[in-house]
Amino acid sequence: AQAERLYACAVDYAGLTGEETVLDLYCGAGTITLALAEHAKTAIGVEIVPEAIENAKRNALRNGMENTEFFCADAGQAAQRLAKRGIDVLVVDPPRKGLTPDVIAALLACGAKRIVYISCNPATLARDLALLEAGPYRADRCRAFDLFPRTGHVETVVLMSESCALDRDVGK
Repeated sequence: AQAERLYACAVDYAGLTGEETVLDLYCGAGTITLALAEHAKTAIGVEIVPEAIENAKRNALRNGMENTEFFCADAGQAAQRLAKRGIDVLVVDPPRKGLTPDVIAALLACGAKRIVYISCNPATLARDLALLEAGPYRADRCRAFDLFPRTGHVETVVLMSESCALDRDVGK
């Protein structure tokens, strides 16, 4: 039940109208990509594990989702390559180590209006948000989800939106 709430939050934060192209990095078996696809023009999932991509493609087929694409690739390289297509919303759900410098650089260069960052590690989330806020994004909304009761682990969903330099300077 909490996972469904987390996915619903990610979709809500993405602010989709049905006209957007969404890129979901670290998509695994495509669960979040498919949730986004219901509200987007196109949803693209990227994962480095070949078996996960095969599962994502099968899940899309089973669910009749024809507006999805899945690629087996490194997240940073895929983001750079797919940015040329025009990405409106980025969704990232990285492993505990967070985003690598090449992925941060690709996100900053991508030109997406919004980034939805899903994290299982508050320390790497804070580090990555600071790096993204040095660019054109600012954290607008945040929500935590307890998917692992009676443990110290929490999943966090953060909405980052483009901001102009004036907006960033006012907050300092």
